[in-house]
Amino acid sequence: MAGATTQVCIGVVAPLTGRLAPLGEPLSFAVRALAPRLARLHNGGRAYDVRVAVRDSRSDPQTARQAVAELAVRDRARIILTMAGTQVLPAATDACERLSVPCVSTTFPWQAYGYARGGDPLRAFRWTYHFAWGLDDIADVFADVWERIGERQTVGCLWNDDLQGRLLRHGRYGFAPVASGRGHCLVDPGGYAESAPEFDAHVARFREQDARIVTSAATAEDLARYYGRARAAGFIPRLITCSRWLTYPHTHTSTSADVHAALAAARVATLVYWSPAHPYRSGLDGSTCADLARAYREATGRGWLQPLGLAHALFEVARHALTTAPDPTDRAAIAHTLGKTRTETVVGPLDWTRGPTPNVALLPLAAGQWQQSDDGPRLAVVDSTRVPGLPVTADLVTAF
Repeated sequence: MAGATTQVCIGVVAPLTGRLAPLGEPLSFAVRALAPRLARLHNGGRAYDVRVAVRDSRSDPQTARQAVAELAVRDRARIILTMAGTQVLPAATDACERLSVPCVSTTFPWQAYGYARGGDPLRAFRWTYHFAWGLDDIADVFADVWERIGERQTVGCLWNDDLQGRLLRHGRYGFAPVASGRGHCLVDPGGYAESAPEFDAHVARFREQDARIVTSAATAEDLARYYGRARAAGFIPRLITCSRWLTYPHTHTSTSADVHAALAAARVATLVYWSPAHPYRSGLDGSTCADLARAYREATGRGWLQPLGLAHALFEVARHALTTAPDPTDRAAIAHTLGKTRTETVVGPLDWTRGPTPNVALLPLAAGQWQQSDDGPRLAVVDSTRVPGLPVTADLVTAF
């Protein structure tokens, strides 16, 4: 039939329910906002109808695998997009690799992405591609903040005994070698179990070494518990830097107001990988980061979240791949195109041709700090050295 078009399906595995649901909120918004704009694309003089199919991972690895299988087989998805945590995301991406479906993912450091998928951060994959930052990038940004207080600092490490903590300590790929290489003394009493941490040994060791700066990747609850123990012992941190409680702490409905109050008092400094003030534009329609944040508030009634930029960028990458691949219905052609992709997005330029591995594109990081405002917690940018064009919005505040 003249004028007929071929249909292409974009699959999305999203944590719509469960403990990772705060990541699902901006991804769901991106689906609603962008699906109409992606409804038809052109490639090589041909038009293609595009359908977006969404499956809930329920914040569970096995369910994520099932979601990928449904999208790959039942929906015949040509490409799958996902964002999740350090257990769920590897489950989804490994399922894509097994089923030979191109996948683009984001949300946590590239070393963890590779390590959780077979123990080698530099492992190469054929079908799966990731964009994020590295543990080394986190270390550099946090060291930038520590050095605002003094040139060489003694820093207490509040790291768990799970994969996350092991990677932070890793002698080649981790946080520790970069921070130590910049002249800082790291005090690591050993990992703690997240199930029931007491932190008395950490407080005692930090006091013994006079480690008044603490760096962590703890949950909000564990970080607040540590801060409470430190206060009770009379050894209050001057500053806490935390790479986990970074994205949307005030949106966790399961976290008590007391926890948020404690962490606000602790003056937690963290990472900023996206904000409305970032100097980037969407590769889809040229909209700015401020435009995206405004649209999210108008549609949901809620303030912007850092993962909002990542969610939007997933679709920008998918569209770029589908419009530039030799055949947008051929999964192998799409995967090959992703490996050569260089494109502008609302989170900045993404380039899979530069590494650090063939499957990873890097995002730059700035330093932020959660500070109180009349409207509640506000993520202020306190150091933007590594993100040219991003304005600093507040001074770093320390306990003393």
